[in-house]
Amino acid sequence: MGLLAIALTLQACSAVKTAYNQAPTLAYLYLDGYVDFNDTQSTQVKAELTRFQAWHRQTQLPGYVELLQKMQPQMLQDMTAAQTCDVYADLRQKAAAMADHAEPAAATLAATLTPKQLDAMQRKFAKSNATWREDYLDGSPKDLFDKRQKSAIKRADMLYGSVSDKQRTLIAQQIERSLFKPAQSFGERLRRQKDVLQTLGKVSNSPQDAATNLQDMRNLLARSLASPDLVYRRSLDTLTQEGCASFAELHNSTTAEQRKKAVQVLAGYEQDFRVLMEQK
Repeated sequence: MGLLAIALTLQACSAVKTAYNQAPTLAYLYLDGYVDFNDTQSTQVKAELTRFQAWHRQTQLPGYVELLQKMQPQMLQDMTAAQTCDVYADLRQKAAAMADHAEPAAATLAATLTPKQLDAMQRKFAKSNATWREDYLDGSPKDLFDKRQKSAIKRADMLYGSVSDKQRTLIAQQIERSLFKPAQSFGERLRRQKDVLQTLGKVSNSPQDAATNLQDMRNLLARSLASPDLVYRRSLDTLTQEGCASFAELHNSTTAEQRKKAVQVLAGYEQDFRVLMEQK
């Protein structure tokens, strides 16, 4: 069910156009919650986020429109796991393009971070880790299962309108046989956080030129996209294939009305993106 979560990322917002137009402010507040920017950094980050949104609106939104157009006729038919993985690969490619574009600004900002700000980031990581553990590791097996099932059903409802009891049972079965290992994922989460703190510490504390800082940030991104832990990478590949198969299995269980609803949902987002493309 992980692929369904990614495919429906845009649907997490109650109003796509409003959320998109407010994205620079929302992103600033999110980042500020980690490091508590000083006045100079605040001005710099706000300006960079505004420029990033303008770039994204002009160069990336057309790709989302194209993807949504491609998906709509597919939603009226049965789908294979391979087709679903194609969508996943497209979304990953778009995310990587955004990260690549943001790297120079991120490297410039990283060089200005203070030890106090890195300490604040570490505390924020610890807080978010506690929440993650509540959702995936701590608690009784039944409670953890119920949380995952509730989340998966909610995502499915967002796309198909409402899932049937039979489909709820299918989702439960998919979760039960999933190869997802929370402890392994949590370990990778901790590795990435440690990597972030160490890299930012190096960039901010060591006298380096801008090119070296940028390369350090690029290497950090590369390790985030492809973990140096080969066991984890293989497990992630397996889970990706599992997610593609699970989505296809659920979709192929849907009725004609549910598929029409899915097309309507995707068409609505396509229209929203077209409007956003025309705005300045």
